[in-house]
Amino acid sequence: MTTLPLLPGALTTQAIAYRNQRPVSQAEFLRDILALAARLPQTGHVFNLCKDRYWFSVALFAAISRGVVSLLQNSTAPENMAALFLDYPDAVCLGEQATPILAQMPYVVVPHADLPASDTPLDMPQIAGAQLIVRIFTSGSTGKPQAHSMTFWRMHKCAIAEAERMWKVAGGPCSVLGTVSPQHMFGLEATVLLPIFGGAQFSARQPFFPADVASALAELPEPRLLVSTPFHLRKLMDAQITLPRVSAVLSATAPLSLELAQEVEIQLNAPMVEIYGSTETGALATRRPTQGTEWHTYAGITLQQAQDQTRAYAEHFDAPQMLNDVVELLSPTRFRLLGRNSDMINIVGKRNSLAFLNQLLLSLPGVEDGVFCMHDSVSPDEAPRLIAFVVAPSLKGASLQASLRQHVDPVFLPRPLVFLATLPRDANGKLPASALAELRATHLVTRT
Repeated sequence: MTTLPLLPGALTTQAIAYRNQRPVSQAEFLRDILALAARLPQTGHVFNLCKDRYWFSVALFAAISRGVVSLLQNSTAPENMAALFLDYPDAVCLGEQATPILAQMPYVVVPHADLPASDTPLDMPQIAGAQLIVRIFTSGSTGKPQAHSMTFWRMHKCAIAEAERMWKVAGGPCSVLGTVSPQHMFGLEATVLLPIFGGAQFSARQPFFPADVASALAELPEPRLLVSTPFHLRKLMDAQITLPRVSAVLSATAPLSLELAQEVEIQLNAPMVEIYGSTETGALATRRPTQGTEWHTYAGITLQQAQDQTRAYAEHFDAPQMLNDVVELLSPTRFRLLGRNSDMINIVGKRNSLAFLNQLLLSLPGVEDGVFCMHDSVSPDEAPRLIAFVVAPSLKGASLQASLRQHVDPVFLPRPLVFLATLPRDANGKLPASALAELRATHLVTRT
């Protein structure tokens, strides 16, 4: 396996990032990377907890330059970090706060004072393509978070393929703003690696509220790419505020309904693109929901099916990647998504998908948020049944059940239907399995 430069192309004064309302050049970015790399202790792993996307990127590439694997975890709660530290006792924590989350964990503060400009030539580190650079943990939306390792070659190739697809849609390289965390696979690929390896720029900010999204976009030059999630996009559309012009919108982490995609394209006058992928595989394909249901794989990625399983093949994959979804394969590069294997449910012989039911629930007038899940059966003889947790302040249970009954068989109606003020989603709009289990334990009385 050959080596690749840590950063692509020749170093110039061209901006690679925007931070504190000013551009950061490629050369300045590399100086920050090398300065932090020199301060890192000898270790095999680091926890990158930086929330500022610029310092996250500096920490990520500093670790890569030293041959250190970055551990990207879904939750920074002290108990979760303590559990991971037991698995990686050599890990050093990198962050922006003055003190570490865990007193026993070695800690390096990442941000430093702006380095003075220098005419000293910068040596670009060369990285082995087979070098492991990240071990990223699943969100926990389907159970205990699992770790998956990625090489520099693989992440580099995925970013180039994504850039080819997205710049064609947007009309050229963009300034990228993300509402998603860079610790998440989607956020890492789309808001850090895509702009860096794709010859574009990224914003250091991670806005949440619609007004903050608007101000963050205004700080960036055109063309602009907004990277978000269905959860954040729904809030943005409901706010009905004027946004600076964007050239494209990219979404992932949860199924995007056709209705929301249409609303985004109308309000923002920009193409809405949805990514297909997972923490295990990275991004594999995209589609334009308003133009059809077919997904198209990235250049160099093909799919094959055998024995009801679908695998993705590519030169940069260490091994074929098995999809955790049921797909209708139309060609080696085109498919329709039928549902996740873990989402398919069977109640008294009738099949459905939790993803479909969730999309249906969210599409109903008056529903601000909601999720279906299975009830924990008390015995093998008990017929499975569904529960729904819903945020819908203006609705009553009977009217919502009546609306659902118009679209699904009665066996898929939730029993019970629980109304809540909010759902405990994480920063990426996901509901971890642990959060759903806590909701069930808090709001449901087990039948005996």
